[in-house]
Amino acid sequence: MPELLLELLSEEIPARMQARAAENLEYFLTTYLVQKALGPVSANIYATPRRLTYIADNVRQRRIGVPEEKKGPRVGAPEAAILGFLKANGLESLDACEIRQDKKKGDYYVAVIAEETQDTIEFLPDIIELAFEAVGWQKSMRWADHGARVRWVRPLHSILCVFGETVVPVTFGPFVAGGTTLGHRFLAPDPITVTNFADYEKKLRAAKVMIDPVERRAVIKKQAEKLAAAEGLTLKQDDGLLTEVTGLVEWPVVLMGRIDAAFMDLPPEVLITSMRHHQKYFSLLDKDGDLAPRFIVVSNMEATDGGKAIVAGNERVLRARLADAKFFWDQDRKTKLEDRLPQLEKVVFQARLGTLAEKVERMQSLAAHLAPHCGADEGDAVRAAQLCKADLVSEMVVEFTDLQGLMGKYYALDQGEKPEVAQAIADHYSPAGPNDDCPSAPVSVTVALADKIDSLVGFFAIDEKPTGSKDPFALRRTALGIIRLIVENGLRIGLTSVVNKAHALLEDHLDKGTVRVPLGPKIVTEGGSSFQLKQAHKIFSAEVVADDLLAFFADRLKVHLRGEGVRHDLIDAVFALGGEDDLVRIRKRVEALNSFLETDDGANLLTAYKRAANILRIEEKNDGRTYSGGADAAKLEQEEEKVLLAALGQAEAKCAPALQKEDFAAAMSALATLRGPVDAFFDHVTVNCDDKILRLNRLLLLSQIRAAMDRVADFSRIEGGER
Repeated sequence: MPELLLELLSEEIPARMQARAAENLEYFLTTYLVQKALGPVSANIYATPRRLTYIADNVRQRRIGVPEEKKGPRVGAPEAAILGFLKANGLESLDACEIRQDKKKGDYYVAVIAEETQDTIEFLPDIIELAFEAVGWQKSMRWADHGARVRWVRPLHSILCVFGETVVPVTFGPFVAGGTTLGHRFLAPDPITVTNFADYEKKLRAAKVMIDPVERRAVIKKQAEKLAAAEGLTLKQDDGLLTEVTGLVEWPVVLMGRIDAAFMDLPPEVLITSMRHHQKYFSLLDKDGDLAPRFIVVSNMEATDGGKAIVAGNERVLRARLADAKFFWDQDRKTKLEDRLPQLEKVVFQARLGTLAEKVERMQSLAAHLAPHCGADEGDAVRAAQLCKADLVSEMVVEFTDLQGLMGKYYALDQGEKPEVAQAIADHYSPAGPNDDCPSAPVSVTVALADKIDSLVGFFAIDEKPTGSKDPFALRRTALGIIRLIVENGLRIGLTSVVNKAHALLEDHLDKGTVRVPLGPKIVTEGGSSFQLKQAHKIFSAEVVADDLLAFFADRLKVHLRGEGVRHDLIDAVFALGGEDDLVRIRKRVEALNSFLETDDGANLLTAYKRAANILRIEEKNDGRTYSGGADAAKLEQEEEKVLLAALGQAEAKCAPALQKEDFAAAMSALATLRGPVDAFFDHVTVNCDDKILRLNRLLLLSQIRAAMDRVADFSRIEGGER
């Protein structure tokens, strides 16, 4: 079968858009081909900065007509209905119809209309043009004379479309497809005529175009590592930058440049960020893991001088970039972080939650409250909370926003702050995601918790909670950060009390009327700055916020523990107990429950629990009452029920102190002793007997089983266990 080759050549496509656009083009075009009965189709897609290339094998030369059935009126229907059906389908008589049977509605007519066989090339232009429109660029341009539907990310140069060896007359805007393309913009810009994909790939490679991004990525990495090794250095791994640079070149040529010694006293993160963000350079490390005075640049050119002029040009540009960074570094250090705090009064954190200065004030109080729980020095924690946002108004962070917190650490060390305080300033945004390192230093943990708890309580108080897939303030990530800080550091913190403390601090600010928003209709000038003062806002009560947040933390903890392989139903079983806000204790209980249920005793006892709970549920519904309390030992008749009652007493006597000590494994072991007596009870004792007094006592015995196990977890939430 012939192959379909399609290429769209344009001005440079932004690297971040290439992969998604290529995937969309492949999906829609392949789908349309299959829908036209031309499949199954084997397709591949390639992207370079200037072109998207689609290649499909096994495309049929001709489309075989597919019969279409149209249901008509029932046999014996009025003549007008039958004539209307025939006319609508271009039929002259009922002889062209089939009669089908329907047991309920009777026989009916069916018109079987066969579509004509059609050459594939006749309808290919239509479906290819539909695929162009469906690509869906994040941003796009359009031709003024061709309507809003004809859009592409950058101005097109040409379209190549060949089916077999025949050019497909695809049109898109002012362009009509042909059988030619262009090579590398500078190294081989002449037209190239191609007949199939093998010919296309071979000629483009000769024209200095490597169409496969996977190959380009591998070439860049290999050449960069080779250059680094030759200097006794290693390449700093950066997959994001490698992906981006792969989308910037069609013919990668990797070169190494030098960083002037005058800039090596800058913090290494400043050098790396400046090179990465502005110039797309890779950093190199020496044998000790420190930043080396070298960089890797990926060029899209082969130079006759071996790249010397290209390297010199990039070094010159980098000097200018780093000169700016050095200026910011030198200027910022002239002003202490504490002296920058008044500037935070002009930066709005959130219109209803006040300025950054007010947030910092709340964070200081929260840090003082949290410090004993985190094992941190209260003075250090409060000091770090006071200074942690000050670098946001520094020149360096305004220029390089990714360095927030980190620059605060360097400025703090430079001005003589304690190392613990400086590190807490750097760490207080962490963990920012599931793969981010979690702080462990006590002061760092304290300030990070204060920052995140203040934000979470504030947004929940003003009813800015996540809904569905929308989470504009990243509150799910914030909650997960709090969970990791608490769980990974083993902190024994009651979340309810901390939420209440944060809520009280927010109410205090609101009552004082200090929360401000940017300029509005009523302006108050104060200290040279103008604000619209807000009256106290109505916010949800501390009780409502605490309840909502505990439910929110429960959902996030489920996500966190599921990531570690913990079953969701076990988490539900522990949370269903209610009144629990100690995340470390919750985790310990879940882990013990998981271990218990993996044993034979645990699995069998779960089955027995389900059996007891099912009997109780049915009888409670029938009797219109709830069975709770203990059974009367004097009313027990059979040995099995007497043994069970005694075993329950012994298990409860061991379980209660174990739970008090948070020895959940011991509590589970105590429950495990019930397995034999419970099995014997169900094997030999009839609960619903004719004697009403005996029946009641046995139901109360079952309720004791339920109550004993529900002290550890709500076993009704656990999956499995049925017989």
